[in-house]
Amino acid sequence: MRTYRYFLLLFWVGQPYPTFSTPLSKRTSGFPAKKRALELSGNSKNELSRSKRSWMWNQFFLLEEYTGSDYQYVGKLHSDQDRGDGSLKYILSGDGAGDLFIINENTGDIQATKRLDREEKPVYILRAQAINRKTGRPVEPESEFIIKIHDINDNEPIFTEEVYTATVPEMSDVGTFVIQVTATDADDPTYGNSAKVVYSILQGQPYFSVESETGIIKTALLNMDRENREQYQVVIQAKDMGGQMGGLSGTTTVNITLTDVNDNPPRFPQSTYQFKTPESSPPGTPIGRIKASDADVGENAEIEYSITEGEGLDMFDVITDQETQEGIITVKKLLDFEKKKVYTLKVEASNPHVEPRFLYLGPFKDSATVRIVVEDVDEPPVFSKPAYILQIREDAQINTTIGSVTAQDPDAPRNPVKYSVDRHTDMDRIFNIDSGNGSIFTSKLLDRETLLWHNITVIATEINNPKQSSRVPLYIKVLDVNDNPPEFAEFYETFVCEKAKADQLIQTLRAVDKDDPYSGHQFSFSLAPEAASGSNFTIQDNKDNTAGILTRKNGYNRHEMSTYLLPVVISDNDYPVQSSTGTVTVRVCACDHQGNMQSCHAEALVHPTGLSTGALIAILLCIVTLLGKLLLPASYLPMLRGTHCYSDSLDLSASPIKAYSLI
Repeated sequence: MRTYRYFLLLFWVGQPYPTFSTPLSKRTSGFPAKKRALELSGNSKNELSRSKRSWMWNQFFLLEEYTGSDYQYVGKLHSDQDRGDGSLKYILSGDGAGDLFIINENTGDIQATKRLDREEKPVYILRAQAINRKTGRPVEPESEFIIKIHDINDNEPIFTEEVYTATVPEMSDVGTFVIQVTATDADDPTYGNSAKVVYSILQGQPYFSVESETGIIKTALLNMDRENREQYQVVIQAKDMGGQMGGLSGTTTVNITLTDVNDNPPRFPQSTYQFKTPESSPPGTPIGRIKASDADVGENAEIEYSITEGEGLDMFDVITDQETQEGIITVKKLLDFEKKKVYTLKVEASNPHVEPRFLYLGPFKDSATVRIVVEDVDEPPVFSKPAYILQIREDAQINTTIGSVTAQDPDAPRNPVKYSVDRHTDMDRIFNIDSGNGSIFTSKLLDRETLLWHNITVIATEINNPKQSSRVPLYIKVLDVNDNPPEFAEFYETFVCEKAKADQLIQTLRAVDKDDPYSGHQFSFSLAPEAASGSNFTIQDNKDNTAGILTRKNGYNRHEMSTYLLPVVISDNDYPVQSSTGTVTVRVCACDHQGNMQSCHAEALVHPTGLSTGALIAILLCIVTLLGKLLLPASYLPMLRGTHCYSDSLDLSASPIKAYSLI
C-alpha cells in the first residue's frame, strides 16, 4: 500500500504586524520557480520516487521596520512525518539564515531577529528541509521559499542637488523655462503612493512657479528687471504620498540670477562739460574725459563716443577707453590761441549692441555739449614758411646776399627776434646771416661742380626770452656758370694702316664738360691752327658732340713716320666760350687685307744687324750662285755669265747693303 506523507510550511505573524501568505500556482519573474513533490518509498528508505505533492512553498510578505521588543514571528515549518516525538530536525538555509532568520529545529518556528529595511534588501530567498535527527538524512527534499519585505512610507523625497543654480534673462515672458529640479524617493514605487512625489513652491512667489509633476521652474511675473533686483532664492518642496497629508517631504534651494539684456540706453549725468588745454598741445594730447552711465552690464553697457557737430569738429577727436567706458577728448590738429580761444562740441554716446525688441523704449544714445578753452602759452618764434629755398650763382662774390628768412613771436609780433645759423649744418662757414633782419649772404666762394645743394638750418630766438627758439631748414642751390672747358671723354690713341685710303675714318672723338648749361652741351671740334696746314689728317665735326678723324692721303709709311700727334681744339657753345686742346696719338701700322692691325713698330721689321729680311734673302741667293759657279764644270759657265745677284725688296734707305751684279 502506497503511503502519502506531507511536509507543511506554515507562516503567520503575530499582531500588530500580520504576515500574508499567498499560494502560487505559477512563479513570477524575479524568483526561482521550483515545485517539488517527493515521497518516501515504504520498501526502501533509500529510494525516492515521484509521488503526491508533499509540501508547497509560497511567497510571503513581512512588514519592514518592526519596532517590537521581541523577535518578529515569521511562520512555522512542519512536515506530515513529524509525529511530535522529536525525531525530526528542521533546518533553514539561504539569505540571512541563522543570523537574520532563525528556526526552532524542534518545532519549525521561524523568527526575524532584526529590523528589516526594504530599501536595503527587499527580498530574501530561503531553503527549508526536514532531516532525521538520528541518521541526518533528509526525510523530505529541500524546498525554497521567498520572504518579500512589505514597504512602508519611511523615506522622504531627496533632491539630486542640495542647492541648484540657474539663470534666466531679465524681462522674460511669463512661462519662460528656468530649470528643472528632481527628487527621488527610496520607497517602493509599485506599492501605494509612498514614492509618488509632488512638487510645490514654498518661497519665490509671485516671481516663479513650479510644475507639480515635472519639477520645471518657470517665470511667473512679467518684466522682471535685473536693475531693480538681480538675485532670487526659491525654495521647492517635494512631498510623497502624492502630496497628501501625512506624506514625507524634502526641500531644496534654487538660486536664480537674472542675466542682463540691453534694455537701458546710456545717459550723461550732466548736459555740459568744460575743459582747458594749452595751445601748445600736440595732436593726440588728451584734454579730458566724459562718461555716460548705463545700467546694463557687460557688452550691453559698452559705449561708443563720437563728435557729431560743433566748431571744433576738425580740431578735436574722441576715443573710447574700453576698460572704463569713458570718452577721451583729444587734440586732432595744432591749436592757436591767437586765432581761436574757445571751441564748442556736441559729443554723442551710443550702444553698439542694440536689441531690436527694446527699441520701443527710445533711442539708445545720448548727447552732451563739450566746451574747450584754449589757453595762451609763450610760444617760440614762427617762421613765415616751413622751409626756404634760395638760389645763387657759383661765381658770386663773398658777402653776396642770397635772400632772407622771417620769423615772428606769435604772442607779441613786435617782440624782437635774433637770427643765427646752426653751425652743425654749415661746418665750413660758407654762409652767414644778419642776426637782425635774417638776410643770408656768402662768406666763401662757391663751386657748383663741387657741391650743388647746401642744406643749412636757421635759428630764430626771442631776445626777451632766449629759451624760446625755433628752427627752419634752408636749401640753397648753386646755379651753374660756364667756367669749365670741355675735355676729351677719354685718352685717345689710335692707328692708321699703311695702305689706308684718303677720307677714311680712323677714330671717333667724344667730349665732356663739368658745367651744366640750361640748353644742354653743344661742342665743336677742329684741328689746332698750327696743325691745320699740311696735316696728314682732317677733323670732321658731326654736330652731335662727336667728331671723326679722317685720313687726308692715300698710304702712309711707318718707316718714314711711325707716329703722328694730332692737336684737336674742343669748344663749348656757352657764354663765355670755354675751350681746350687735346692731343690724339696716331700710329702707322701694318695691316692685313681687312684692315686689322698686325704691327705698328718699324724696328720690328729690321734685322738686328741693320738688314731687312728682303736684303738677307738676296744675299743668300747670291752666295748660292757663286758656289754653283765654283763647283760646276767649265762647259756650264757660259750659261751663268748673264746672271746677276739682286733683290726688289732691298731697301737701300733702310740698309747700307747694296745689290751687286754677279758675273
